[in-house]
Amino acid sequence: GMGGVGKTTLTQLIYNDARVKEYFQLQVWICVSENFDVMKLTKETVDSVASGLSSATTTNMNLLQEDLSKKLEGKRFLLVLDDVWNEDRQKWERYRCALVTGGNGSRIIVTTRNKNVGKLMGGMTPYYLKQLSDNDCWHLLRRYAFVDGDSSLHPHLEIIGKEIVKKLKGLPLTL
Repeated sequence: GMGGVGKTTLTQLIYNDARVKEYFQLQVWICVSENFDVMKLTKETVDSVASGLSSATTTNMNLLQEDLSKKLEGKRFLLVLDDVWNEDRQKWERYRCALVTGGNGSRIIVTTRNKNVGKLMGGMTPYYLKQLSDNDCWHLLRRYAFVDGDSSLHPHLEIIGKEIVKKLKGLPLTL
């Protein structure tokens, strides 16, 4: 989905849900952004599951991946890769190979603006977030802007609010 539509916010709600925390033995959140550096991602993942130990001492990719693979072995994990832009299948496969030792039920959630990224990474059918309708945006704005979400006592502010909603173009982040 496009920027501001709520991909990261929705993923945070899932990640922080008590049922999700109970189900997964390990949870890791990594903000990837434009630079899909396999070494950096692997180090960050190792550090996230290492209970305080740091992988910063090695620059050997093979050792890092072996370490990560051992730390994940048999454990059900949730890995969030937030804001992925990488379209290089080889980089993804290189990073992914250390993750396959995880236990049954392990999951990877990827947020991206790029449909090609979802296809490249495989897995389940992607869920595409769309912009909100003007009506949904108005409901959200009203809920935050007025006590108990009731704008009926301020009809002049309703008019202004609805004009603002049209300018938002369905992107909740702008609220």
